[in-house]
Amino acid sequence: MRMYDLILKKKEGAALNKEEIQWMINAFTTGEIPDYQMSAMLMAICFQGMNHDETLALTLAMRDSGDVLDLSGIKGVKVDKHSTGGVGDKTSLILTPIIAALGVPVAKMSGRGLGHTGGTIDKLECFEGFSTSISEEAFLKQVSEVGVAIAGQTANLAPADKKLYALRDVTATVAEKSLIASSIMSKKLASGSDAIVLDVKTGNGAFMQTVEKAEELARIMVAIGNGAGKKTYAVITDMSQPLGNTVGNIVEVQEAIEALNGKGPKDLMDVVYALGYLMLKAAGVAEDEKEARTRMEKVIASGKALDKFADFVEAQGGRKEQVYHPQLLAKAAITETITAPEDGYVEALNAMAIGTACMSLGGGRETKESQIDLTAGIRLKKKIGDSVKKGECLAELYGNDAAKCNDAKELVQNAFLFSKEPLDAPETVLKYITA
Repeated sequence: MRMYDLILKKKEGAALNKEEIQWMINAFTTGEIPDYQMSAMLMAICFQGMNHDETLALTLAMRDSGDVLDLSGIKGVKVDKHSTGGVGDKTSLILTPIIAALGVPVAKMSGRGLGHTGGTIDKLECFEGFSTSISEEAFLKQVSEVGVAIAGQTANLAPADKKLYALRDVTATVAEKSLIASSIMSKKLASGSDAIVLDVKTGNGAFMQTVEKAEELARIMVAIGNGAGKKTYAVITDMSQPLGNTVGNIVEVQEAIEALNGKGPKDLMDVVYALGYLMLKAAGVAEDEKEARTRMEKVIASGKALDKFADFVEAQGGRKEQVYHPQLLAKAAITETITAPEDGYVEALNAMAIGTACMSLGGGRETKESQIDLTAGIRLKKKIGDSVKKGECLAELYGNDAAKCNDAKELVQNAFLFSKEPLDAPETVLKYITA
């Protein structure tokens, strides 16, 4: 088999078969196929696309390029959750302890933030001593005993995806839907859970800018998961404005703790309950959305969800008291206030601009090597549909560098658009995809 022939075949619009894809991924992972030939293949895929069988074969070949976790020793249906990335998306911090407190084990591999989107791993490292670098044995033991563990992706989890993504990033081939879907799902399948729930974001703060594109990607990923023998569901959620009222790391952790105390904002909790419903449905714990939501609300009201979060943080080396007393978390030295320039109503709040502002404060990375300022962030006081008076506070900025704060202030001020006419807040949960 020759890579030249496979490139030519795909360039001319023909489908690659399972054996050809497996050989290609194995040979690329071991270094037998050079980068320049794989770059040509990626570009051919971008122009010609891939059908369902090709996308599934690519995903499974990438999954099998490294370690595949075996979670069979953990009792119950293990459910994983993945978000395609957004601004202010702290749902995993709230959702995983709720689901674990309801008896459904959650074994989750998460990534770090890059660009304007945040990462769960960075947020968890806000707790002093918290470690996401735990051994596979410790990871499995913790899921069995505590009910939830979240770890950074191991070096040998879908290594083919890491090599492919590095090429896609520099050859303008990131955005092709089959390549996006196989990248996400290869890591999810390698993580070993029995069921997968996907949060696919749409809007100006998401990678999928329209509902149609988000739904198309969601359906491809659901088909891959089901084709691989995993019960897979998806939710399309809105990212036309940040989720919740905070963007950053420590500020988002504090908001997550508020949510576990029953004080989460509606848009954030709507997403938590929607994803939780599908996780409980996949685990066979709840019959319908109403029952699932009732059970989740009860486990929050009883304090069991917060206790589960504290136990999880402690199990991975973090300070439990910082969960019960989030004011103990580190604080930024500088606070800046953004005020409304006129009376009216918030008509738009550009999520991408807010995410970029947070990154400019030091709260995000421009490259994988960038250091994050965990105390940097933004707290939104007004969102779409809210009425405002001239001079009223729209947002607070937190940082440690005066020049960076000034740059971020301008970005945040320009992220708000105003209307003289009242308008409704947008719906956050747009569509369920369960088949």
